Amino acid sequence: MKRQKLLRLFRSILAGLFFTGITLLLMDYSGVLMRYIGWMAKLQFLPAVLAVNLGVVAAILLCTLLFGRIYCSVICPLGVWQDAVSHLAAKSRPRRFRYSHNRRWLRLTFVAIAITGIVTTMNLLVALLAPYSSWGRIVTNLFQPLWGLAVNGISSIEEHWGIYRTYPVEIWVKSLSGLVVAGLTFLLISILAWLKGRLWCNTVCPVGTVLGCTARWSLFRPVIDYDKCIRCHKCEKNCKASCISIRLHHIDTGRCVDCFDCIAECPVGAISYSPTWGRRRHRLPHHHPGDKPAAGAPPGVDKPVDTGRRALLTTLAVALPTEALAQKTDGGLAVLEPRKAPRRSTPLVPAGAVGLDNLSLRCTACGLCISKCPENVLRPSTELGSLFQATMSYEKGWCRPECTVCSQVCPAGAIQPVKPEEKTAVHIGHAVWLKDNCLPFSQGTECGNCARHCPAGAISMVRIGNSGLAGKGAVDEHLRIPVVNEDRCIGCGACENLCPSRPFSAIYVEGHLKHRID
Repeated sequence: MKRQKLLRLFRSILAGLFFTGITLLLMDYSGVLMRYIGWMAKLQFLPAVLAVNLGVVAAILLCTLLFGRIYCSVICPLGVWQDAVSHLAAKSRPRRFRYSHNRRWLRLTFVAIAITGIVTTMNLLVALLAPYSSWGRIVTNLFQPLWGLAVNGISSIEEHWGIYRTYPVEIWVKSLSGLVVAGLTFLLISILAWLKGRLWCNTVCPVGTVLGCTARWSLFRPVIDYDKCIRCHKCEKNCKASCISIRLHHIDTGRCVDCFDCIAECPVGAISYSPTWGRRRHRLPHHHPGDKPAAGAPPGVDKPVDTGRRALLTTLAVALPTEALAQKTDGGLAVLEPRKAPRRSTPLVPAGAVGLDNLSLRCTACGLCISKCPENVLRPSTELGSLFQATMSYEKGWCRPECTVCSQVCPAGAIQPVKPEEKTAVHIGHAVWLKDNCLPFSQGTECGNCARHCPAGAISMVRIGNSGLAGKGAVDEHLRIPVVNEDRCIGCGACENLCPSRPFSAIYVEGHLKHRID
């Protein structure tokens, strides 16, 4: 009996490790954790399906066939979060659950919506329903900025004492729509978990439904010994999945998430997690509320001031606004006008994405690549057809040819692995020059910043008098202007990001539908 009750402790430890690892992986600014626990993201079910990672998919299904929905209670971070919220709610409202009938038609409807979204590349439907994607948006939009504030606070304190071990990070809202949706999703799922336990997993989540269909045939499962059962209903009232009915002699294994709370709560050890060899599989009869128990079924029984803390908060209150102000000034003297994103006819996607179609088909909008981008080039798309999926823009930085972080972290295969030496040969877009924004025409002075910093050597400077634009607004025809060689341009965005024109750059990058490789 003690061995059986230790199952919940063992499951809770594993769930805590996976939940902490994936959450820190999504919040980590440095990218160091990706080397050690990046494999946790690749174990998520839907990204593995879209990446055609047959080994991971087969392993999850085999594990479900053997042990039930262990994935939902251990590996899925959104499921573990619901368990944590439900556990806190049990402190104030213990034994608040009761058996509910399987809403099979509703669950299959959400699965059909998810499949339709994958087939038709309407990934917004998938992104809103997929558990890992939802948790990724929650962490990157809500938790990561708070983590960044803490990092910046620690950095400011260390700098005050002459310690430079922690470096500050830039905090900014990558997508207002993503922030709003992440906040609403977090509130909705948390409220449902507080009131109804695993209702989201067993009603809305398509991954839970698919694995639930597999778990109905699982080898190991919670089993009730009705000779020992005293009909106290503790297991039923503590089942967060609402899948245990003592009156009907039934545990719905398709909805059971193997949390083992029922085993721990049973006072007489009548429930065990054991193999079902030779056991007759009970089917749930079609009962309705108010029906009498089936014939032969046993009747149920319904019955001082912390000055150190204050000093720390005061330091943070002074340091954080100062840090935010420093990011908006040039050397603390000249205030820079914020740069605005241009309107691109074709969105930019990273080199490993192959093209816009591949990314649209496979991206689950989990936000992992966005949170890991060291140059702040990636951000969630605001276009309805690709909402929350990764897209590129160069207001904060540019895509350095030696950086391949996004291709290393993507668990869904939307961004394929690419080496630095391969990336320099991938043309994701081409630069477009805007005459009216360029300094020779707007301010009568020469610049050449774009040509100096182009890593591909795709921009050259020519005199206005030799370009056919003489007499069209420039003060001096001897001033030089940039000319773009589209065959050499790889679309890295160095020219757009480093252009001094504000608020719109005089040169910007237009994306390619399908990337060209030299």
